[in-house]
Amino acid sequence: MSRRAYLVLEDGTVFEGQSFGAERDSYGELVFSTSMTGYQEALTDPSFAGQLVVLTYPLVGNYGINDADNESVKVQVAGFVVREHCLTPSNGENASTLHEFLAAQNVPGIFGVDTRAVTRRLRNQGVMMGVIVLDSPSRAEGIWGSTPRYDDVDHVARVTTPSVFRWGGEKRGLRVVVADYGVKNNVLRCLHERGCEVITAPAAASASEIMALEPDGLLLSPGPGDPALLDYAVEAASELLGRVPVLGICLGHQVVARVLGAGTFKLPFGHRGANHPVKDLATGRVYITAQNHGYAVDADTLPKGLVASHVNLNDGTIEGLVHREMPIMTIQYHSEASPGPRDNEYIFDRFLEMVGDPHPNLLPGREKG
Repeated sequence: MSRRAYLVLEDGTVFEGQSFGAERDSYGELVFSTSMTGYQEALTDPSFAGQLVVLTYPLVGNYGINDADNESVKVQVAGFVVREHCLTPSNGENASTLHEFLAAQNVPGIFGVDTRAVTRRLRNQGVMMGVIVLDSPSRAEGIWGSTPRYDDVDHVARVTTPSVFRWGGEKRGLRVVVADYGVKNNVLRCLHERGCEVITAPAAASASEIMALEPDGLLLSPGPGDPALLDYAVEAASELLGRVPVLGICLGHQVVARVLGAGTFKLPFGHRGANHPVKDLATGRVYITAQNHGYAVDADTLPKGLVASHVNLNDGTIEGLVHREMPIMTIQYHSEASPGPRDNEYIFDRFLEMVGDPHPNLLPGREKG
């Protein structure tokens, strides 16, 4: 029998359920994702570090956990909230159950929760801090006030690589250096599959340390948390823009914007899921994208020379930027998906084209396939 567990929100709302995974209390920012599949990739996505993740899809774990789909070296979420989890997965590649996967990495989950009600509350009130506690909701009282808020923590420092490493092992083609703010394995894999030599550097690496790696192109990666806390990343990037072609993805997109003088702000409940429509203004095409972010670039603060290249068709927020003079392009969504549609991998091709030609025309209205 599972132990009784409770999800307690900072506004006092309590949801009762049962424990699975690790039997312990946990604390984090409570967010929801609308993806219907890809829970293993979501659990191991560093952009979810420090967060309790609610899945809106009701049945989770039905195809188990395999050895190939992790997006980082460990489970990154602070806790997992689901309606129902499956103890008897059916998949030829299954290596363990979701429960076993979470338990082995000391990450708690809670099931039997009305996840629809939780999601509606977050959509109406905005994301908020939450705790998963065992046995009694009163245990949450000892946690409030004793732990920092999500927005006050540099989560990038917790998930970045500690040292420089080469993805794939061998030297090859164009060399792309990835500033690791919380990069997913599939970003590195997509570059490697396109013939690149991929070298990953710590988030705190200085501009001189990155340039010493002799990059042909620089990718500023996705990652967790508030870009306003990343002064060290902004400082390094400010010395690199214009010296090497740059692609910023998600958090990297926000870092580029802050370097150039634009502001960022927190979204009410973020964009998390695999069904967000984004219009590419260079082609007029609309793509369904996978997203996982809680912050966005303020369109009213874009400096001269920085132009929106993609927009979100749900709320009109900026989903991509290009610069009129420097070889810079960014996107706010997951170009490689995982989980989600793979329609947006063309961004890597466009970036590598820019690496080959540091003065391409990437401005909206460009006729490009």
